[in-house]
Amino acid sequence: MDEGIESSGAVFDPDGARRRVPSAPDIQSPKPFWLKVKLPSGETWKKVEEVLARRRLRTVCDEARCPNKGECWGAGTATFMILGDICTRGCRFCAVATAREGRPVREEEGREIALAAGELGLDYVVLTSVDRDDLPDRGAGHFASCVTALKEAGPGKIKVEALIPDFFGAELERVIGSAPDVIAHNVETVRSLQHIRDSRASFDKSLRTLREARAGLDSLRGGAGKTKSSVLLGLGETREEVLSVMDELRKARTDILVLGQYLRPSKNQAPVEEYVTPDKFENYAEAARERGFSSVIASPLARTSYHAKETESHA
Repeated sequence: MDEGIESSGAVFDPDGARRRVPSAPDIQSPKPFWLKVKLPSGETWKKVEEVLARRRLRTVCDEARCPNKGECWGAGTATFMILGDICTRGCRFCAVATAREGRPVREEEGREIALAAGELGLDYVVLTSVDRDDLPDRGAGHFASCVTALKEAGPGKIKVEALIPDFFGAELERVIGSAPDVIAHNVETVRSLQHIRDSRASFDKSLRTLREARAGLDSLRGGAGKTKSSVLLGLGETREEVLSVMDELRKARTDILVLGQYLRPSKNQAPVEEYVTPDKFENYAEAARERGFSSVIASPLARTSYHAKETESHA
């Protein structure tokens, strides 16, 4: 992350003086200064890269071109992406490759992730995946096996966050049964802009996943575990729509909320309509806390798994 950015969203010069943030940046010009990030560097980053390559593991950091790769890898953390690198859905905000069928499931993937977590000294691991509509259980069983492998590798030591597709029913029960500490699923954007997602996804389907996840954690695990969702801003949404999303997520008893700036991965994806200022993110964060979310991260570079360990521990 650029040294002039704080995780709270407030923006300061390196000497500590607060900068004036333009209220309406021109999206045709270069990205505003608060979106600048450092290039990956350092021995820790190199170690993460080496371990991932040797164990043939993928991260969402690379596949989705996450802007926080340098910061997270430099801190020795990464979000593992399971079930291959080809998604069966084609959302207009995402850079991951798409096709009707994904690659063969790698059965040993969970074991390799557990070994990588041990080598890197991780005590909090985030798992996410591509959508696999081509599989009978849409990948839920493999997701659960990866969570189980991590839990068995470090009993009581490793916390796991499962950022899942829109699983329901038996699919979701399998994941819950593997005992992740957080179940995350993203609504992605406000209701009026859901068309940027694949036609098989919807706001209501996502809410159903979050509701069932919370109910499952309550009934199957005695309330242990938290639920989490993320919203990308800057796609043309209004403030009223963002607040409405917060209300619906709280009605679904979602515990943790992440708000971040949408950044266009390439010209093939939907354009950015607005660069939301850090001050607006601060305002949204306050509104979210007032609505009862137990933990909120709201800043331009925030993503679902950004500072995930800190978010879960404070929730």
